[in-house]
Amino acid sequence: MTKMRIKIDELGTDILKAKGFELSVGRVVEEWEETPGPNPMPDISTLREWDHKLLKKYKPFYLPFCDLCCLCTMGKCDLSKGKRGACGLDMAAQQSRIVLLSCAIGAATHTGHARHLIEELIEKFGRDHPINVGDGSVYLEAPHARLVTGIKPKTLGDLEDIVEYCEKEIVHLLSCCHTGQEGNNIDFESKVFHAGMIDHVAMEACDIAQISTYNFPKADPEAPLVEIGIGTIDTHKPVILVIGHNVPPAVEIYEYMKRNGLENDVELCGICCTAIDITRHTQKAKIVGPLSHQLRFVRSGVADVIVVDEQCIRTDILNEAMKVNAVLISTHYKNFQGLPDRTNDPTDEIVNDLVSGKAPGACILNSEKAGEVAVRVAVAIAPKRRKMGIIPEDSQIIEAAKKCTQCHSCQRVCPNNLPIPEAMKAAAKGDLKPLADLYERCIGCVRCESEGVCPNNLHPHTLMVGASRIKIREEKFKIRAGRGPIQDVEIRRVGGPIVLGEIPGIVALVGCANWPDWKANALIAEEFAKRNFIVVATGCAAMAMAMYRNEEGLTVYEAFPGAFDAGGVLNVGSCVSNPHISGAAIKIASIFAKRKLNSNYEEIADYVHNRVGAVGISWGAMSQKASSIASGFWRLGIPVIVGPHGSKYRRALLGRKDRDEDWYVIDARTGERVYVGPTPEHLFFPVETVEEAMVMIPKLCMRPSDTTKGRAIKLNHYIDLHKKFYGTLPDDIHLFVRTVADIPVTMKDEILEFLKEKGWKESKNPSPDPTLLPRLIRVKKEG
Repeated sequence: MTKMRIKIDELGTDILKAKGFELSVGRVVEEWEETPGPNPMPDISTLREWDHKLLKKYKPFYLPFCDLCCLCTMGKCDLSKGKRGACGLDMAAQQSRIVLLSCAIGAATHTGHARHLIEELIEKFGRDHPINVGDGSVYLEAPHARLVTGIKPKTLGDLEDIVEYCEKEIVHLLSCCHTGQEGNNIDFESKVFHAGMIDHVAMEACDIAQISTYNFPKADPEAPLVEIGIGTIDTHKPVILVIGHNVPPAVEIYEYMKRNGLENDVELCGICCTAIDITRHTQKAKIVGPLSHQLRFVRSGVADVIVVDEQCIRTDILNEAMKVNAVLISTHYKNFQGLPDRTNDPTDEIVNDLVSGKAPGACILNSEKAGEVAVRVAVAIAPKRRKMGIIPEDSQIIEAAKKCTQCHSCQRVCPNNLPIPEAMKAAAKGDLKPLADLYERCIGCVRCESEGVCPNNLHPHTLMVGASRIKIREEKFKIRAGRGPIQDVEIRRVGGPIVLGEIPGIVALVGCANWPDWKANALIAEEFAKRNFIVVATGCAAMAMAMYRNEEGLTVYEAFPGAFDAGGVLNVGSCVSNPHISGAAIKIASIFAKRKLNSNYEEIADYVHNRVGAVGISWGAMSQKASSIASGFWRLGIPVIVGPHGSKYRRALLGRKDRDEDWYVIDARTGERVYVGPTPEHLFFPVETVEEAMVMIPKLCMRPSDTTKGRAIKLNHYIDLHKKFYGTLPDDIHLFVRTVADIPVTMKDEILEFLKEKGWKESKNPSPDPTLLPRLIRVKKEG
């Protein structure tokens, strides 16, 4: 689907003479090998019936922050104890509305990013620049776009049509949050699912564009290992720090360095997804770390120039930059930071003003110009800049700690309830180890340093970082560069084993840095790679996985292969690379099972939900984007686990394993309704500990289509992990054992005894063709 414009200088016919003739054709639709399915470009209502099927099994469980609604001037309205607000809304609908608002914001953020990036890349490379995400290894290049919109993109220009559809749907979704619109909580939840689906379409378009133009790895299982960690940064060079998610300015910084022979003389490093994406472009760039590392690195004073674009940036970044005498350059209109727009000013003039200190920073909305200014300023100020890091020395930490009154205010405001007062007490006696031990559990929010928290105006986060000075210098790890999509041949190789359950599942570690500790990501990845699951990761989770070494001194990316296969550990890329994970599930349905893809969302989602053992884990989920990413998995029927802070999204989607009537499917081969047990049991589930998450993962990878061999493998992992962490058998094994053949051989006697106590009875053999959709029944009629 492309837009066409024809220009003719002079046109003459028998009835018409014209000069400067121009003809615009809105869209030319090019059909691809599949005829369109039932639902091209679905609107809010199109997939409502499918959503309701899922929500009937996985009912919302609400966790409100308070009993009030304060969104309009008729409030505040008390919604407790079954009350309704002035507009008629009850508590359930209000909580679902808040979830929809969060997901709409997240989807809008990714879609806005996609629009901005694609337009910039079209201006630089041309509308007809070809799509290439696999160098011949990926023919199904855009599973989400094809599935949802029916568009098979071939050029950058085609991606604009995809983004335009997303923009339209987000406007309608956001309007549903207005007072006096939707009143039913389940229909709000259906809209949440729609927002998530749209988000994955937009993110996919975004990553396809940057992979195709910036020479990122193209579905490469052997993507290079790159450096990550504060200790990898060469502080003797001029240092440029990029923060955010929109990579073009960072690319232009590197390209300017390269053109001017400075690529070995200037250090280019990054935080958050811009860091991941710039290391996909060049191995000479380095990753400082995930979002939690932002303040600690800025305050170190190492960066001479800080370049920000959009998303997940400290909104007080200008103040923090000024504290350490660093220059700030903003490159995006979403994040002006109060700086003057210098986009159209002469480059030399901007450089002179920033080098002289006449201005603390500038906003430059042209990526190429911003790249040149950043490099020239860094080179000019680094030799003479007084490094003004505000991280204290040991003696200063001890003296500060002596002023602590043990009031515990810092611990009360800490999201992770860190024992800061105890560590301060030890530090006052000269023992800094307890403070240093808090470093890996701190998310860098600095709420402990907010005005009015400490009566003596101490700065616990800064003291913590200071106490960890040696540990920080040793932060030198390896992470595999983001590989992008999964190859078609990889899907063919693993499709059967995944659907049959012989590869126990796909474990996707995604999301933000709001975690109780970052090591959990690596521990989960290592545990399940060893158990022959396929482990995939993106964003801050992918970074955190790299910042831990096993007993052999290797990170998970060095210890395990990067192929999409049993025992593989893959960094797929940045936030906008998440659709390659959900897209892999879609590809299994399309490439392996040969289900029709074009505009056929409901059937593909039904296949994924009932057959593809996959689960997402967002251990540090924080942002609105994380909620919309999760909801895109939900609509495909893929469960998501969130860490302790995930309950703050205000609702879970929980199955009731005690309600047998919720766990029936249709056997598409016979038309018979078949009980399959609670598989998967939940759709959105918060956990408190990493041990709870590990036990839940194999449980949520169980699917109705599991063969007896596949179910035995998954049960073996579920039971083994439950024993490992809790010391007992799970109390619900009987719900997942369908026949004796499902029982792991090594545990058979123990489990049979347990089943006998539960009064378990063997059921029919599992259905090889489970579905929730009556239209997919393929019974042959007699005669």
